[in-house]
Amino acid sequence: MSPPHADQPADASLLPQELDEAARAQQVSREALLLAIEAAEVGTWDLDLRTQVLTWPPRTKAMFGISPEVPCSMADFHAGLHPDDREATAAAFDSAIDPARRATYDVEYRTIGKEDGRVRWVAAKGRGVFDAQGRCVRALGTAIDITSHRAAASRQAFLLAFVDALRPLADPRAIMEAAVRLLRQYLGASRVGYAAIREDEKSVLLEIDAVEGVASLAGPYPLHTFGDGNIALLKQGRTATFEDASTVPENVQAHLERMQIRGQIAVPFLKDGRLRATLYVNQATPRIWLPEEVATVEDVASRTWDALERARAEQALREESRALETLNHTGALLAAELDLDKLVQRVIDACRELTGAQFGAFFYNVLDAAGESYMLYALSGVPRESFAGMPMPRATVLFGTTFRGEAVIRSADITQDPRYGHNAPHAGMPVGHLPVRSYLALPVVTRTGEVIGGMFFGHPGADVFTPRAERIAVGMASQAAIAIDNARLFQAAQRAQEGLQQRVQERTGELERAHEQLRQSQKMEAVGQLTGGIAHDFNNLLQGITGSLEVVRRRIAAGRTEDLQRFIDGAIQSARRAAALTHRLLAFSRRQPLAPKAVRANPLVQSMEELLRRTLGERIGLELQLQPELWPTRCDANQLESAILNLCINARDAMPDGGQLTIATRNTRIEAAEAAGREDLSPGEYICLRVADTGTGMSADVLAHAFDPFFTTKPIGQGTGLGLSMIYGFARQSEGHVRIDSEPAAGTTVSLYLPRHLGQAEHDEHPPAVEAQAPLQAGKTVLVIEDEEVVRSLIVEALRELGWRALEAADGPSGLAILQSAQAIDLLVTDVGLPGLNGRQVADAARLQRPELPVLFMTGYAENTVQSEGFLEPGMALLTKPFTMDDLAARLRAMVDGA
Repeated sequence: MSPPHADQPADASLLPQELDEAARAQQVSREALLLAIEAAEVGTWDLDLRTQVLTWPPRTKAMFGISPEVPCSMADFHAGLHPDDREATAAAFDSAIDPARRATYDVEYRTIGKEDGRVRWVAAKGRGVFDAQGRCVRALGTAIDITSHRAAASRQAFLLAFVDALRPLADPRAIMEAAVRLLRQYLGASRVGYAAIREDEKSVLLEIDAVEGVASLAGPYPLHTFGDGNIALLKQGRTATFEDASTVPENVQAHLERMQIRGQIAVPFLKDGRLRATLYVNQATPRIWLPEEVATVEDVASRTWDALERARAEQALREESRALETLNHTGALLAAELDLDKLVQRVIDACRELTGAQFGAFFYNVLDAAGESYMLYALSGVPRESFAGMPMPRATVLFGTTFRGEAVIRSADITQDPRYGHNAPHAGMPVGHLPVRSYLALPVVTRTGEVIGGMFFGHPGADVFTPRAERIAVGMASQAAIAIDNARLFQAAQRAQEGLQQRVQERTGELERAHEQLRQSQKMEAVGQLTGGIAHDFNNLLQGITGSLEVVRRRIAAGRTEDLQRFIDGAIQSARRAAALTHRLLAFSRRQPLAPKAVRANPLVQSMEELLRRTLGERIGLELQLQPELWPTRCDANQLESAILNLCINARDAMPDGGQLTIATRNTRIEAAEAAGREDLSPGEYICLRVADTGTGMSADVLAHAFDPFFTTKPIGQGTGLGLSMIYGFARQSEGHVRIDSEPAAGTTVSLYLPRHLGQAEHDEHPPAVEAQAPLQAGKTVLVIEDEEVVRSLIVEALRELGWRALEAADGPSGLAILQSAQAIDLLVTDVGLPGLNGRQVADAARLQRPELPVLFMTGYAENTVQSEGFLEPGMALLTKPFTMDDLAARLRAMVDGA
């Protein structure tokens, strides 16, 4: 075959092959184009204008919030457009399909997802396809989801504007206000706020918030209100979010519902490893937080922390400069001004200004004519007339700490402070006081240690006084002390310059003695807390009780009722011995309830003389050396008798071959120099009761351990080692002191110091014993409140046998409900330590309605409650457990007769 000529057509058999290759090439090109479009995350659209059929691939459907398998039409396109963008999008499309303009379709618009409701930004491009007659028969193009790009641009613009808005602000509160306002507007949130964690790390103060359609939450809240899980995340430095409050623990949902919080973002601020604050975003309805929204809140929080730290540092610098200027100015005035009134007033005014207090006062540590309240000296921020109708401070838990010079008190909220909220029925300050929540009080103490008075500052808001304010106030207090005690300070400086080395040596010795006293005090306290574990003696006594009762039970079960009294008496005797041991344990641990009253020691000793002579025996002589006109003292007379008897028994045991025992009394005064460095001894006037023997005496080692509980030199079974510990506890509980002087073979002298009482001694009243079976004015009604069912049942049964009508309650609230009813009640018998409300709280509440109601308190011991003076008011009495029914009847008779 010859090749064809050029003008001849190609072989017809080659055309199909060429067409197939062209088709394959076109398919490959199409697949490559689709792959490129897919890789570029580009969607396409194709509209047949003749049939109005719209073709969207899955990626384009996703831009309108439509699932891949759901068919679409132009109606979906129009419905999915954001209302604000429909007009501009329609105009661009019309220009693209207009035969005259044939413009490129290039537009950005927002869509609202059909299925998910999300708003997205889309950039669409395309062109119209026109036929030979110039009509647009088709329009097609691409679409790209630019939501992230637009969000990033918007976020960047917002952050730049945010920083610009915060930059000129210097006040921390203004920074917080601007930050929460701008962030709320940007996110369209219901509430944005700033919260500071308070010093106790158990509560949070929502300082400021910006709201729309919800209430402000500004104020203090317990930290757990916002969920332990969220708080744990924040403490780890992690952002805590939830989209629907229904997903959080149920115990938190109720709090969130009251706060109108359904969705939340909270970003923590940590400093020195501790959670200090949070920036939070609240939504009143469930909300899906986009990652870029969370990132924006975190960025805003970071920029806000930086701005706040900068502003606070600058503010602190300004305040420090102003404080230094004020302190220097005040110091110059103190050096030049000799008028004490003006000096103190200037100190109080300056301190009030620098601490941020609303009012301040200086009280002299001098009691008024009635011996109750401290003297007001200077006021600031409030006229003196404001104090005219309110009580002056007394040595209560709140004020006494300052006037005794014990410590500085700074409370973020005195109304919520568990240390001082004891002014029932109100917490914090007494009724009628100026409105105080933030509270700062500090003693004014000279270099000699004298507490001249106290400076007190208050503010009706919470969290006002900072550690810096406290430091400034302490410095100002020192300035006040300098002004008042200038002459003594000058003399002290001269003495310090002359004998610096001697003072260093003395200080070293004082420090060593203080350490030794501290170790001794800690040892005594530790042993006092462990006395509950003295099992040996108690187990023996309990064996006597349980064993005797077991024998009685078995004999009754066997019908053998003869000779039961012997075992019953044995059980009662063991119980009484156990009670006596309990009282001795409580005495040396200083937890035994006392009944202090004014006592004259001389008549008390004289009344014991016959008993003591019988106790000592014929081989030991007894001599009383009692100083006439001995001052009265205030203590528990029964415990004083017990202490004297214990000392005499110890002296008798130390003189097995006989000897001489002398009991002497005298008035004495302990000077400040003698009491210096002694925690257990205060200067003042005392009576001294001295018991001296001519016995074997003590070695230095024995003397060093004489007051140690359970320490004894007696043979096993002849002493528990609690006698001197009990006397030591009684003396300390009575605000006194005990001292032992002894040497081997030279006898022992024990000196008991009890403080002088300036009032008159009370007459010793011993109510006559009452027979347990004697009726007590039948028809009277008594309410018994006791949480131990067995004890309550015994008391109720005993009262009914005595002819009384008895009502009973198992705890304070139920007892108070009876007292507040119309039920006639002639007397209240209540345990001190009750669940819910203690006995004294019940009695106080009851006396609001029944002011003359007699009250008998019962206690084993109730910590320090029943030991404090003033616990028993008129018409109140105290009965110590365990007691017999005869004891109960006697006490009730005395109260009824005295009513």
